[in-house]
Amino acid sequence: APRTRRTPAPPPELDRLVHERMRLGILSALAVNERLSFNELKGLLQTTDGNLSVHARKLEDGGYVSCRKHFAGRVPRTDYRITAAGRRALEEYLEEMEELIRVTRG
Repeated sequence: APRTRRTPAPPPELDRLVHERMRLGILSALAVNERLSFNELKGLLQTTDGNLSVHARKLEDGGYVSCRKHFAGRVPRTDYRITAAGRRALEEYLEEMEELIRVTRG
């Protein structure tokens, strides 16, 4: 009998806003912490001010994180939280990656 070739499943339509490494890191960190300051995120992700700012802003613009600027004493502080939409997007992204891994491993 001729061998049939399995047609691979089409790759999942990954959320491009979540898929970038730094943004995935930000969302993952915020998913397990109620809130993190800019400096805490910067330390956790071992990145620069500019890099974190750019990616945090994209997530904020996409509605996946919320940002609160305030003063702690005289020191300006920026805190980030994951939004319900951000949590949903992260969960969907992780499910798609798990499915991709499952299909790839056969």
